[in-house]
Order: sequence, then structure tokens, then C-alpha cells
Amino acid sequence: MIVNTARFIISNSDYKKCPAGMRHEYAFIGRSNVGKSSLINMLTGKKGLAMTSATPGKTMLINHFLINDSWYIVDLPGYGYARRSKSDRDRLEGIIKNYILGREQMTNLFVLVDSRHEPQKIDLEFMEWLGENGVPFSIVFTKLDKQSQTAGERKVAEYCAKLLETWEELPPIFQTSSEDKRGREALLGYIEEMNKLPILGSEQ
Repeated sequence: MIVNTARFIISNSDYKKCPAGMRHEYAFIGRSNVGKSSLINMLTGKKGLAMTSATPGKTMLINHFLINDSWYIVDLPGYGYARRSKSDRDRLEGIIKNYILGREQMTNLFVLVDSRHEPQKIDLEFMEWLGENGVPFSIVFTKLDKQSQTAGERKVAEYCAKLLETWEELPPIFQTSSEDKRGREALLGYIEEMNKLPILGSEQ
């Protein structure tokens, strides 16, 4: 897939105020500082499209970006940022879960995981919640450039083995790097195929 245009449309905290219409939406989520904004910028080829920050956890809204005037990338707030107050964490959890469960246009949720780290309880519990609620999702391992190819492959394999302790089968897996654009074609190709399918609940 060639990305010709990518533009910011709207930010809000209520999924009911997200853009009208039945365009496919692909949401991206992960723990703070997982490289979400950098990945979105890499996929779209627009360096400043999604705001990156040295301060983790800055995204606190649902951000819609229209791609090729036909489908959306949705940048969701990160989760698990310990420095937030409990009230902030609870509010963000509500924003995230209401969007994921209430937004029928969401075709797939890409859950980002830092490839350098061991499986984190908060990620595993979040994916378990997605499975329990029948939410279609994929796992995107980020920052593969930060380690050797052998080390990266070993980390991903170990993570998948951990998931298979409780999952019967794995969701789609992608290995990426925003620095060297690793995984870009695979991710965009997957989205391109999903775009051919009707949206659940639509009249297509």
C-alpha cells in the first residue's frame, strides 16, 4: 500500500464524538513510551503527524488521522503510566475501553509491545481482556533496531511462548522499527487486506 495523504482530523475523549461514517479504523495502543507516535509517523511517512514527546504518557485523547481519504489510524491514550493520579488513570481507562467496545468502525486494535522487555503483567492482562471481549487485535513488537537481530528474534519467541501458556493460538504478530522502517510493508499490507472486508454492523 502507498500512503499518499495522511492528515489529522479530530481529538476527543468520547468515542460517540468520533468521525461519522463507516470507514475502517485501525487503533494503536500500548504502554507509555512504547514508541506509538513514532510508529504512526513511520507508517504514514509524515514525521510530525503524531506528536512524539520526551514525556511518556502525554497522549490523553482519542486522535483520528485520515489516511488516503479512505480509512483512519486512531492513536489511543497509552496505559500504565504510574505517575498519573488514580483519577486520571481511571478516566483514561474509561476512554480506552469505551472506544474499544463501543466503536463498531474499529476493524483492528494494534497492541504495541517493546521488544526489549520481558512480558509485562499489565500487557498480558490487557490482552486477556481483549480476548474475553472478542476484540480483534494484533501484537506489534517495537524497537527491534535497539538490539541485534538474534536477540530480537529470541525475545519475540519467548514472548509468544509465554502467551501460548494461556492462549490456544496467537493473534497476528508484527516486528517493527520506526528507525529503519522494519515491518512497515507488512503492517500496511495487512491493513490493505482488512480494508477489503465489510465493517461489522455496516450495510456494505
